[in-house]
Amino acid sequence: MAARPQTLYGIVDSPVGLAAWLLDHNDADGQPAAAVAAALDRATSTTGELTRDEILDNITLYWLPNTGVSASRLYWEYKGGFFNAKGVAIPVAVSVFPGEQYQAPRSWAEQAYPNLIYFNEVDRGGHFAAWEEPELFSAEVRAAFRSLRTNGGTHE
Repeated sequence: MAARPQTLYGIVDSPVGLAAWLLDHNDADGQPAAAVAAALDRATSTTGELTRDEILDNITLYWLPNTGVSASRLYWEYKGGFFNAKGVAIPVAVSVFPGEQYQAPRSWAEQAYPNLIYFNEVDRGGHFAAWEEPELFSAEVRAAFRSLRTNGGTHE
């Protein structure tokens, strides 16, 4: 968004522009989101990988309510450094995905979040982790906040 702000016009001009913008979003290695791009050729999957229809569903969820630009507003409004330590006091969980722009080391997470209750480095996923690896992402969220469940985390 900061590197090519004019591309944001595509988010609201057409569903194709939105799709192109989402598919071109870089992972840490400067490439389009690999798992998302690979799904374009996949009509079905028996291994949990994304399919073309799931990609189209996600793009549609941005397009129909016209939330592409409003979802971007955070980047414009926030004046601090995105990777600066935050000092957040509420319980926080951090899952580090290898294809993300910044892989937070545990030492940074502990400094940024004094009430860090979970830290894990996973073996796959990138900037769109929930989209690229939905089962892994869901498992991370469950593991992260299991200790806060009222039943002590004994049941899923």
